[in-house]
Amino acid sequence: MSLFDMLTISGSALAAERQRAEVTSANLANAETTHTDAGGPYVRKQVVFSATSNTPFRTVFNRVGRFAQPPSGSVQLTQVVNDTTPPVRRYEPGNPDADKSGYVDYPAINPVSEMVDLMGSVRAYQLNASAVNASKQMIQESIDILKTT
Repeated sequence: MSLFDMLTISGSALAAERQRAEVTSANLANAETTHTDAGGPYVRKQVVFSATSNTPFRTVFNRVGRFAQPPSGSVQLTQVVNDTTPPVRRYEPGNPDADKSGYVDYPAINPVSEMVDLMGSVRAYQLNASAVNASKQMIQESIDILKTT
């Protein structure tokens, strides 16, 4: 694995973790949303990550200019799926979204677990940013060594 493969892997992880943080933030923002355009409460979203397949892509540093395979371990967000947990029912007869029995359906979102997921996403982003910086430093030091020889 080259230093440039390390940059590609960390870069793909940075993009995936950013998207994960956006989805988690949307879940937190809609934790009390009882009515959507589709009708009913907001449905919690979850992200699905996967390793990249062997889809060709152009590498900037490829000497011969051919297509190369992505390094194993690259990650991408493949889809955002709805959580299948049923909504939480609360008795609120005065609420305009209440049914005939006086119950309101709220999203099945636990703010504590969403915050933990968001903190995990932020931490993974920070770690990958550190890996990118370490790779850049190693590349720069390699260039400096070549200059002195």
